[in-house]
This record gives sequence, C-alpha cells and structure tokens, in this order.
Amino acid sequence: MRGKAGAFPLDHATVRRLGAALVRALPHGIESPHLLIGRDTRESGEWIEAELAHGAGGEGAEVTSVGVVPTPAVAYLTRAFAEYDAGVVISASHNPFEDNGIKVFSGRGEKFTEAVERQVEAIVADPSWDVRDGAPDEVPGLVLVDAYLDHLRAVLPDPSVFKGFRIAIDCANGATTTVAPGLFRSLGFDVITMGDQPDGRNINLHCGSTHPERLAEVVVQSGARLGVAFDGDGDRAIFVDHRGRVVNGDAVLLMCARHLQRDGKLPGDAIVATVMSNIGLEIALRESNIGMIRCPVGDKYVMEEMLKRGIALGGEQSGHVIFSDYLFTGDGLCTALHVLHTMQTSGRTLAELADDLVNYPQVLLNVRVREKVDLASVPAVARVIADVERRVADHGRLLVRYSGTEPLLRVMLEGKDQDEIKAWAQEIIDVVSREIG
Repeated sequence: MRGKAGAFPLDHATVRRLGAALVRALPHGIESPHLLIGRDTRESGEWIEAELAHGAGGEGAEVTSVGVVPTPAVAYLTRAFAEYDAGVVISASHNPFEDNGIKVFSGRGEKFTEAVERQVEAIVADPSWDVRDGAPDEVPGLVLVDAYLDHLRAVLPDPSVFKGFRIAIDCANGATTTVAPGLFRSLGFDVITMGDQPDGRNINLHCGSTHPERLAEVVVQSGARLGVAFDGDGDRAIFVDHRGRVVNGDAVLLMCARHLQRDGKLPGDAIVATVMSNIGLEIALRESNIGMIRCPVGDKYVMEEMLKRGIALGGEQSGHVIFSDYLFTGDGLCTALHVLHTMQTSGRTLAELADDLVNYPQVLLNVRVREKVDLASVPAVARVIADVERRVADHGRLLVRYSGTEPLLRVMLEGKDQDEIKAWAQEIIDVVSREIG
C-alpha cells in the first residue's frame, strides 16, 4: 500500500483497520501474535505506526517498534527473533516525503505474496466487523538493530584490508542515516557522508539512489574510491566509481554473480533479473555460463522466482539486489558489502568490474491504441513482431507490452546498432497504429 499520507487509503481510520486486518490474516492457531514495526524518516511515520499498532492491538496482538531502521532490518529481525509473527515497514521508499506506504513481511522475513495481500484487502473491505476505537497509545520500543548489523558484518569477513579506504555514502535523508555511517566506520572505512540530516520532509530530496549526481561530484572531488547511494528505506543501492560514473544494478548483478560462481555459491549457475535488465547483462552472463531468468518488474517478483527455483542472486537495474543466503529482500547495505567483497577477492576496482558489462543501445517507443487486444489475434501485428524478433535473434531483445495505466502499447528494443533498432521499432509502431491505433 502506498499513497499520500493522510488521504485514503493512508488515512487514520483505514490504517487502523489495516493493522487489525493484518492480524486477522495471520495463520490460524497463533495465540497473542507479535508484530515488529519499523519506519523511515517521513514526518507521517509516527502517527501511521501508532494507528497500525492500535488496530493490531485490538485484535490481541503485541506490537513492538524498532524506530527508524532500513526495511531489510525489519525483515531480518522478524526472522531472527522467533517471537515475531510478522514485520511491518512504514515507508514509501524513493518517493517524496508527502507519500508513505506499508510493507509486510512474514515471520520468515519474506514479503507477503499477492495472494495474502488480496486476502488482507478483502478483510479490510468486509463490513461485518469493526476496529477498536479510542486514541492510540505510544508504541513500546526495543533496540534490536545491533543484531542486524552483526549479520551484515559477516558479509565482509576480513575488513582489515579496507582500513582507511575512503568511501562516500548518500543516505537519502532516510532510514540508513541511523546505521550506515556507523557500520562502515566500524569496519575501518574512511567515510564521507551526505544526505544524513533528515528533517521529516527532505527524504530523497535531490539525493539518494534516484539522484546520484551530487554523490558523483563528491566522490571525484574527495578522491574517494567509490560512492554508494541508498534510497529512502535502504533496500536498494546505486554505486559511483572513482571516476564519477554511475554503476547500476545490472553491473552489480554481473560482478556478484561471477564472484558467487567462483566461490561455488551460485546454485544452478543462474540468477533472476527483470524484463528491464539490458540484453548486455544476459550476454555477459552467458559468456560465464550463467543463465538469466527474467520476471516482471518488481522486487517481490524477483523474490518469488528465486524462492521457486532455489536461486541465490537476483535483482533489478534500479539497485534492488537480493542475496538469498542473507535475506529474501533487497538490502542496500548488504549489496554494498558484497560489492566491496567482490573488489577485495578479485583485486579489481569498481570501475574495472563495471566495465565488464557492455550495455546495448535501447529504444523505447509508445503508440496509443483503441483497445488492448491480444496482439497474436491481429495477423499484421503478429507478423511484424515475429519478423523483428528473428532479426534481433541472439544479439538483441524485443519487449512489446501494454501500459498498465494508459491506452498505450510500449515497444522496447535492444540491439547492437541504435539507428537499426530504432527503425525496426518504428516498423512495429506503424503497423500497430494502422491496425489498432
């Protein structure tokens, strides 16, 4: 759930009802369920936490707050401490401060599936029950985050080689401000921080993983060896090499997949990535005999595919990367430490590792349609799509899909030559426009 804080469905009454519905949706047989709640730095976080806890308490649940911590910390702590039956994160990730959202993790530290989400929605909408009224109380808190930080430190077993290694980190004025600077300093890094002064309204404001430009300047000016930009809730990371070049999730997946494969920790010699990952990643992985399984955009789809296939690594271009041996959700801090470990064991800089990925040119064109018909049922459209697919063969990729929110067909084409693929994409656009536009 995500939207404007204070407006439906993130108004006080609905949030309270959602807290109660979450408890009702837990598996039968759990007596006195325990929920763990964490949040990011948005000014709306505290009242949303209080309303959720009040609703859940009305259904017999005990709720504990860990305060401002990254999303993956809640996922890990929920799994690590057996008394917690579910974890709740109040955050809108990389969105502006006016927004907020609610994410829920099972007692195993996994995001709720779509099926469970639909079940919770149905319970919220059911008029046959009422939520407890009254003013919400202060949510009792515990300091548990040290267990999460100890868990992270295990990713970098010998940090001594990084003593004095200068890095710049951008905490997006978000949840990682409470943990990231201290974690890296405790490992011996020389840390330059930015985006570490949250005021409730400046989360993601011209900083963080969606705005790495200033971090790139700081890295170059300070002589840092690399930079890491987190998003508002800390579940993704975007990197900057020592030259100021941005390194996205595709490059991270490649370098970490090869590292895990060398260590014998890449079961099935495969990773999961989304349909938006560049064909260059697929080709580079193929050269290392590593397969790539694609899934829809969204880290929950990455996670579900990894769980289904027993895969150790998956992620997105945007910087959500999941290392299932550590946690079944994206974790920016964990990703940063894995990248540093890869640099350590390979003896290569981030820039050198990122250069292994050759991004192929990409064209994205849209065409407005009268209706979203099955493209296979329109012979002329089916023919031109099949023809372009034959042309790109093993050195490119075609993705044709309808927009989920607008009457548009989107054509994404990747290949070796920009002008060539643009012309091929336009062929599809022209036929679609003539037939169903």
